[in-house]
Amino acid sequence: MSAIILDGKALAAELRERVGQQVAALTAANRRAPGLAVVLVGGDPASQVYVGMKAKMTVAVGMRSFERRLPEQTTEQELLSVVAELNADPQVDGILVQLPLPVAINADRVIEAIDPSKDVDGFHPINVGRLSAGLPALVPCTPRGCVMLAKRAGADLAGMHAVIVGRSNIVGKPMAQLLLQQNCTVTVAHSRTRNLPGLCQQADLLIAALGKPHFLGAAHVKPGAIVIDVGINRIATADGGTRLVGDVDFDAVVPIAGAITPVPGGVGPMTIACLLENTLTAYLRREGLPS
Repeated sequence: MSAIILDGKALAAELRERVGQQVAALTAANRRAPGLAVVLVGGDPASQVYVGMKAKMTVAVGMRSFERRLPEQTTEQELLSVVAELNADPQVDGILVQLPLPVAINADRVIEAIDPSKDVDGFHPINVGRLSAGLPALVPCTPRGCVMLAKRAGADLAGMHAVIVGRSNIVGKPMAQLLLQQNCTVTVAHSRTRNLPGLCQQADLLIAALGKPHFLGAAHVKPGAIVIDVGINRIATADGGTRLVGDVDFDAVVPIAGAITPVPGGVGPMTIACLLENTLTAYLRREGLPS
């Protein structure tokens, strides 16, 4: 048996196409285009590439892109002023402050300053609380993309035992809430979980989101399980270069799993596509249109 490879690039392209069609219908009806503002503080190369990619895809689906690139020396108060300005801008429907921020800036205070109705990352405490309560909310993009990929495997998620390895506020915790909404039985594992391989082997759906390259291997995977690898880790290669790998040892697991996401090309593309979908949802809600 060899696992079905869950192609995140293809699924993300389908989602972007749907978003683009909806945006085109809005502008054809003489409505303004949705707007996404991305704020980058500092010159981290990976963040710069990521922000540039977001801007490119925003424009590609017909939305307006607003970029604010601030120097590394930006103070917390200066950043909060930029957020307040974007909160008040009627052309901006979504605000994303690229993380991580410089150590001198308190990320929690910045996230809490974003208008919850424009919080397309889904990190504001109000959106976190609404998700937990099962109310309409802007949902974190990576977990939402993971659920879509798991459904792509063709199985009904209801009744599955889902094991999430990782308990971050960005992935692990919201992932648990989304899977509960799908009627999964959810277990959240972490660095202090006892007998992690034995627990993971009980999973019909295994989500790896701990940030450790190749941490989960064949001993962690139940035959036929759906494996969603959120990890993106850069490791050295024998020729002196580097390559991206996930938290799952792909080569060891692919003969065992029923379906698996690759790295790269799995969860990563879905994150940006879901960001665009969240921006459209925020726009529709702010304009009083069906979402």
